[in-house]
Amino acid sequence: MSSLISAGIHVNVEVFFQPEYSNALQSEFMFAYRITLENYNAFSVKLLRRSWYIFDSNGSYRQVEGEGVVGVQPVLAPGENYQYMSGCNLRSEMGKMKGSYEMENQNSHQLFSVEIPEFEMIAPSKYN
Repeated sequence: MSSLISAGIHVNVEVFFQPEYSNALQSEFMFAYRITLENYNAFSVKLLRRSWYIFDSNGSYRQVEGEGVVGVQPVLAPGENYQYMSGCNLRSEMGKMKGSYEMENQNSHQLFSVEIPEFEMIAPSKYN
């Protein structure tokens, strides 16, 4: 589990290996992650965009950007939280991700960035 408070937003990440969607013989490893966002600010925020940096231990790297998360642009009032699940496929048994969210202060309409802490994705077979 990885956790970080950035710009008044607490970002917590939990990772789950998905063996039913993975195939080691074909170098396909699927991971799910659950992200919980909590707004510690005194104003409401809207999550506009996300940007991910994905590193695979086979040496590859990719960047993924887009609007919102899982098809929505959630608004969090002060003290509220929002949770969603998503996934990432790797070509090796280990990798890591990190990124950022672009958010908007709903009072001032000023944009700001929230850091997503780096987290590792490791297939259980690598622990043995």
